[in-house]
Amino acid sequence: MLDSNLKTQLKSYLERLVRPVEITAYADDGAKSAEMMGLLEDIRTLSDKITVERVEGGARVPSFALNAPGQDIHLAFAGLPMGHEFTSLVLALLQVGGYPAKTEQAIQDQVRALGGSFRFESYFSQSCQNCPDVVQALNLMAVLNPRIEHVAIDGSTFQAEVEERQVMSVPSVWLNGEPFASGRMSLEEILAKIDTGAADRAAEAMTAQAPFEVLVVGGGPAGAASAVYSARKGIRTGVVSERFGGQVLDTMAIENLISVPHTEGPKLARALETHVREYDVEIMTAETTKLEQVAGGFRVTSAAGATLTAKSVILSTGARWRKMGVPGEDQYLNKGVAFCPHCDGPLFKGKRIAVIGGGNSGVEAAIDLAGLVEHVTLIEFDTRLRADEVLQRKLHSLPNVAVLTNARTTEVTGDGAKVQGLNYEDRASGEIVHLPLQGIFVQIGLVPNTEWLKGVVDLTPRGEIVVDAHGATSLPGVFAAGDCTTTPFKQIVIAMGEGAKASLAAFDYLIRLPAEDQAQTAEEKAA
Repeated sequence: MLDSNLKTQLKSYLERLVRPVEITAYADDGAKSAEMMGLLEDIRTLSDKITVERVEGGARVPSFALNAPGQDIHLAFAGLPMGHEFTSLVLALLQVGGYPAKTEQAIQDQVRALGGSFRFESYFSQSCQNCPDVVQALNLMAVLNPRIEHVAIDGSTFQAEVEERQVMSVPSVWLNGEPFASGRMSLEEILAKIDTGAADRAAEAMTAQAPFEVLVVGGGPAGAASAVYSARKGIRTGVVSERFGGQVLDTMAIENLISVPHTEGPKLARALETHVREYDVEIMTAETTKLEQVAGGFRVTSAAGATLTAKSVILSTGARWRKMGVPGEDQYLNKGVAFCPHCDGPLFKGKRIAVIGGGNSGVEAAIDLAGLVEHVTLIEFDTRLRADEVLQRKLHSLPNVAVLTNARTTEVTGDGAKVQGLNYEDRASGEIVHLPLQGIFVQIGLVPNTEWLKGVVDLTPRGEIVVDAHGATSLPGVFAAGDCTTTPFKQIVIAMGEGAKASLAAFDYLIRLPAEDQAQTAEEKAA
């Protein structure tokens, strides 16, 4: 099941096991069970601390549970945790085997203290780069607290269950038999939803932070570069972000980051955070909702009411998927309307779907999905596709793809529970046409995350923050970098450079502050 290179790597990891790991496999005579048993046998041969017991039948077949002697751990995988989830399996083996988690001790203590009973079920696809964060967070919770159960379920293996529960987006989490959450979530976000008072305590801890000299708002490539450059100047630096990594987390293959021939978004996001944490940078998780100028600098307020103050601010809030803005889109979001073909594509295996958008991302999505679904209809507003010619040639070579140009999507239709089709206007004739579908993937670009900055700094009609050659905004002391700005060409490598530039500009601003402000900064730093 595992190739020799992967076995060698895994063996070195399993040498870190502190205690035995008992794997109970629930299998039958089917091909999927045979695959699972092959994987577990490969793992068993790599460590004398691992045992595998096969049991015929079970609640979900194939599946397997992990435990350790003398422990009360309720952690299982249903289906094959391969692809992006192989890392989740390795971490689960290590943590069940007593290897300490790298999560902050305060967070671990919070998980251990949770009362009540929590039975989590998470649905993933092997190609989903967003799923491992959720699966790994819930696995760790199950390891730390015997009152928490978690089973990670490969949606493509359990299609009937996915259909019954109408799971049309991953990661999708159920708690005690009821829908709990959908989409990427951190361990802190999960805790905030189930631990009464957790959000208030986190807000209080943020508000108690001493003033920063540079506060970076946003944790994508631009924000990470800003934080590293600021910290290297020896000034007090903080980063506040909804999720570290930003839009990079939703990117599959990255092949144009100079000196790195190939990587994937989540892997790059982890590397960015690791680099930032090598310095004395305070990283905080929160959604920011307000920026205002106050005596001595600026104040940033979070959605939970926490406040942070700083001498200067670097805005690197990035961008998000642009919506179509048509009736039915929001109603059927995660019920057939999706944005990530890599994450959610496997859930539409054998179905008819549409891709909205004829640029590179839209055509690439159509090509990828054509290998999974029954049929793809690509819909482009313009009279021609805008994707690179090489992609267009590949698209037109696929037998199960149709291309509609000069077409405007007007409505998403469904039965109240899931998508059943869409209506589009033939822009040449004005005719409204109904297209029966089970899924719609929207790929029409990005919109900057800057709504909360209206009236604070100058924005373009598209919502981009207006910056000069140094990354300075219209408000002195506030700088901006990355996809949220007017800087052309939204690329990772450009965002990194712009983040570094904004940080250097912020440092230049700080050292030119009036003498009394610099003295105050020195006192705060000493404190």
